[in-house]
Amino acid sequence: MLRSLELIHNYRAGDTAAASEHKWLSYMVSAEERIVNFERIQSIQELAQANPVLDYVQRTLLRLDELALSFWKKEVLEEVLIWSEVSKGGTLRDRFTWQNQGIHLYVHNQGSAQLYKLHAGNSSDKSAVIHTLIYTHGLIGQTIRGEVPLREHAPLTQLVEDRLLSADELRDLLLALNECIIAAVSEELWLSVSSQVRSLIEKILLGALKPEISLKDRLAKLRGNSIRKGENFERDYQRILDEAPDLLNGLGAFLEATTLWYVEAAFQDFTLRQMVRVFLIIQEACREGDSVRHISFEPFMNILYYDYKGSKKVNVYKKRMIEKYVDEMTWEEIAEGKLAWSNGHLKHLIERKSQLADTVFFTCQFSPAAEKLIEFCVEAEKSPLYEKAVLLLFDLFELRRDAYDRFHNEEDYLTTMNQTADYKKLMLDYVVGKRVVDIGPGGGVMLDLIEQYLPDKHPIGIDISSNVIEALERKKQLEGHQWTVLKGDALDLKQYVEQGTIDTVIFSSILHELYSYIPYEGRKFNHATIAAALRSAYDVLSPGGRIVIRDGIMTEPVEQKRTIHFLQNGDMTHLERYAKDFAGREIKYEVVEADKVVMPVNDAMEFLYTYTWGEEAYVHEVQEQFGYFTPSEYTAFIHRTLGPEAKIIENRHFLQEGYTEALKGKVKLLDESGTAVALPDSTCLIVIEK
Repeated sequence: MLRSLELIHNYRAGDTAAASEHKWLSYMVSAEERIVNFERIQSIQELAQANPVLDYVQRTLLRLDELALSFWKKEVLEEVLIWSEVSKGGTLRDRFTWQNQGIHLYVHNQGSAQLYKLHAGNSSDKSAVIHTLIYTHGLIGQTIRGEVPLREHAPLTQLVEDRLLSADELRDLLLALNECIIAAVSEELWLSVSSQVRSLIEKILLGALKPEISLKDRLAKLRGNSIRKGENFERDYQRILDEAPDLLNGLGAFLEATTLWYVEAAFQDFTLRQMVRVFLIIQEACREGDSVRHISFEPFMNILYYDYKGSKKVNVYKKRMIEKYVDEMTWEEIAEGKLAWSNGHLKHLIERKSQLADTVFFTCQFSPAAEKLIEFCVEAEKSPLYEKAVLLLFDLFELRRDAYDRFHNEEDYLTTMNQTADYKKLMLDYVVGKRVVDIGPGGGVMLDLIEQYLPDKHPIGIDISSNVIEALERKKQLEGHQWTVLKGDALDLKQYVEQGTIDTVIFSSILHELYSYIPYEGRKFNHATIAAALRSAYDVLSPGGRIVIRDGIMTEPVEQKRTIHFLQNGDMTHLERYAKDFAGREIKYEVVEADKVVMPVNDAMEFLYTYTWGEEAYVHEVQEQFGYFTPSEYTAFIHRTLGPEAKIIENRHFLQEGYTEALKGKVKLLDESGTAVALPDSTCLIVIEK
């Protein structure tokens, strides 16, 4: 076993002397803050109890211990690995001292090499080799990722030119070193990039470090993770090139000699356009003649993450505000340096530190009020206060509420929506014509069904949510779909599709969400919202076109009463909580026994719709009113709204499969005579023809 591995093992077994006797170990275990790339961790909370930097170094050493290398090569690489992360450690006092000494703590390989040199001096060829390998530690992987230009590897080529190493020796050292540091992140990652590592090593040995790759190729490398998730890089890059060719050319020259730190962790959840705009903002802020060698997005990365139920999550509240901030700038404004935003609660910062003249740091700063409000949203995620918190946040940043419905569980929500294919398939029988619009496509299940079963149709999904559109664009790219998605408002479809050109508009369980969430004419839960949505759809239909509605329905006669018998102790509290939190209308109930209540049939069903989904979904489902018309009310409403030319060619209702099974063992429903009865119909299917 390597001596360094023994020291780490002894330290973790309680031998604190192991750290005090070895500077590299002392620095790493005495860290008072964790300098970590958030790409590499699953939970921020774990950082309080763990030392991910020491864990990583240990994994690199374990890999080295397994490799078949000569003694001197293994000895050199062991020294490289134990020192290569030390600039991420140290006490606050240590770090303050290092900073005053000019140690670059924000470019970790450079800072670690400087600390090694302070410790070892430069008295031998061996220490010079180790210093260079620390100085270039990780840069091969970062070049493959697009973060580091080729010229940063020149010190390695110099080792051969100065005859400190032969080309064969350097090849062996670099290959083993990169296997250790990449496989310590992931064995799969090493297997996927090992051929690229070997190819780059050969370039370094030959000194073939020019020309640098094009801006397009470098951006593609930087977007590697996003492309794997479905980003259409070629299309998005071409759009930017068409809109701002001169700006892109200038950006290429600016970035050619620049190393980028933490860029993937900072921007993997943003679009290519947004990332390019940030690069241009930084370029504009750096005056001509400035020597900028490093751009660090570490402070920006650090503001973007928080823990949700023990897992690291991007802070989507901040993300959406930053997106709005960046997207509202035009290319011309960026080029002219007119970067002020009218909203005073967010600004970007481009900073330099006095000891680090060649490095700039980018981040975004929220006002104290915005920070507190975002913290409030995070804390309120599991309670009905969430609705109020998010509304306040949207008001502060002038955002539409319905555009950002489900923040922290959007992926789970879209996955759930994709499990409803069997329910939605029956709507396909009513689709006519060529162009079909799906309002609120969610996870894309209806778009997929149309494409699969009606291949002669062209489906178009329209949603107001940026989350949904981004997820669907990735899905389309990954799975090779032909459907189209547009970010747009269901209440004004003519802004996105030409009037009279759409053959079918589908509202699949979406009208009740518009009804519940959109404050139309000053208030939510407004039937005028449904009218506006139907008129919007009817206006874009071609003659003979159809509106297909699948949504909640209320029961007739509305005077009926039902008794809910709770079968589990304490479940009455769910109803008490629901009646207090539900804002759609007053929920009436009369407690007749400890576990029984009598309620109007539609109040009973409205409660049971939410109760069915369980506690995890409660905070969202309690905001929605699923049933907003009885069958006869819906018919009359359609005629009033769309006029006599609108023909209702299908009008039926049924109990959606799954409700009975979900409530089994939780409740019994009794009629007014005390007899157990089935649940009333929950769902309508209405088809309107123009």
